[in-house]
Parts: sequence; structure tokens; C-alpha cells
Amino acid sequence: MTVARAPDELERVPRAVAIGTFDGVHLGHRRALDAVIASGSTPTVVTFDPHPRKAFGQDVELLSTLARRLELLEEAGIRDVLVLRFDLEFAQTTAEEFAERYLRAIGTEVVAAGSAFRFGHERKGDLDLLRRLGFDVRPVPFVDGVSSSAIRALVKSGEVDRAARMLGRPAEVDGVVVRGEARGERLGYPTANLELEPDLLVPAFGIYAGSARGHRAAISIGVNPHYGGEELKVEPFLLDYEGDLYGERLVVELWRRLRDERAFESEEELVAQIARDVEETRQAERPA
Repeated sequence: MTVARAPDELERVPRAVAIGTFDGVHLGHRRALDAVIASGSTPTVVTFDPHPRKAFGQDVELLSTLARRLELLEEAGIRDVLVLRFDLEFAQTTAEEFAERYLRAIGTEVVAAGSAFRFGHERKGDLDLLRRLGFDVRPVPFVDGVSSSAIRALVKSGEVDRAARMLGRPAEVDGVVVRGEARGERLGYPTANLELEPDLLVPAFGIYAGSARGHRAAISIGVNPHYGGEELKVEPFLLDYEGDLYGERLVVELWRRLRDERAFESEEELVAQIARDVEETRQAERPA
């Protein structure tokens, strides 16, 4: 898949384009992606980074890093992606300018989007405008109840199994493995300490069953209350895995929340509970 940052980095060929942030690449997004793939033209996505809300000073907790979003788009069958930097200057682009500068310039013939799709300065552009400008517009029906905001709410409350039904795959956290305090190794359960991007959504604190690198994983998300911690830590223990992960990017699937994190009466009690968490992880089923 080709990832471009400007229109002139993509060859001008007949394209079918889906436009949006695509945070999470959920089942609703997949309808638009499937529509551009089915068109027969080069399936292309025009997306934005950072999230448009950031340009207007609003906080947003993302379901996916840009790197993961691009991977998911490629897995869905998208051939080319144009990533546009969204800042206050870009936000002044009129709908007509956007259509000519970023759609027509790369050869767009087909645009697939939901009926409520809006774009351009003050969101004045819509599907009717695109039709008047000569594009073949393919309206995409909504998936009832599925949205990035609804999925964020579920993940934030720890309901990752319900979120998976909207995503069409397990919820995830994605980060780089950095050195931690090595307590897990001393206890017999060495964990990978993930450093997350600042805007990535952190699921509800607790212990989860999931997977990473093709291995089941018991994942601790929280502040390690047994040791009086205050700093957020995301620490997957990969079952039956041997190897050095330091400095590597790790995508961790969250299948099911097992329990709250808590302090224990002793370290022995903590280790016994970890053993139960690991056994429960071995029995867990991957959602979606």
C-alpha cells in the first residue's frame, strides 16, 4: 500500500475514494471501504492526522494510532492512502477547493460516504455538492449503533468484548516496549512495558486476557496498586514466549476483562492470583 502526504505523491489514475478519520476502522467504516473496493477503480482512502478535533483544541482519545490505522486499511484491501495534515489552516479549505485539490488531483471518480457526510470549511460540503461537481457518489448505509465514539465509551469502561462486536475484531492497545522495573520477571511472569502515544485511549484499569505476536497474553493496565504505584502502566505477559522485545512496537489485543487491579496481603498472594489470571487467559476465547 502506498501512503502519501500530498496529492502529487500519488499517480493520477481512476480512483474510488472513501474520506474520513477512520479511527478504529470499525464495521461502519468497512462499509465505505468495501464500496470503494467493489467499484473496480483503485481503492483509495483520504484521511487526516492529527484528528480534526485536535485542531480546534478539543481532546480526543483515539482507538488506533496512525500506524495501526494504516495497517488496518491495508488489511481491508485499500491500495493507496492520502494522509492530510489537519490544522487550522487546512480547516479553512472550502469544500470546492478540497474536491479539486485533493480528490480531482489524484484521479477520483467515485466517492463512497454516508448520507450525513460533510466536509470543507464549516462543513458546507455534502454528497449533493460532489454530484454537482461530477463525481459518482455511492451513498453508504450506516451500521446501526456503530460509531467510534460508542466504541470508545465501551473500551473506556472495560467492555472490550462488546466493543469487538462493533469493531469486527478485538479492541487493541499499541505501543513501543520500553524498560520497566522488571518486577514481573522476578515474580516469574516477565511482562513487556508498553509506552503508548499520548492521544491513545487507555482502557479501564484492570487485568485482561488477550494476545500479542500470536501468543496469548495476560495484560495488566493500571498503576500497580500492590506496589503503591501512581504511573500508568500497560504490561502484557506473553504466554509461552521467549525473546527480547525492547524497542519493538507491539499491538496487543484485548479479548476480555478478567478483574479489577488491586493490592494483595502478600507477594505470594499476588503470584497466586497471577497464576489464576494466566490460566483464565489460556481458556479465553478471541471475540469477533
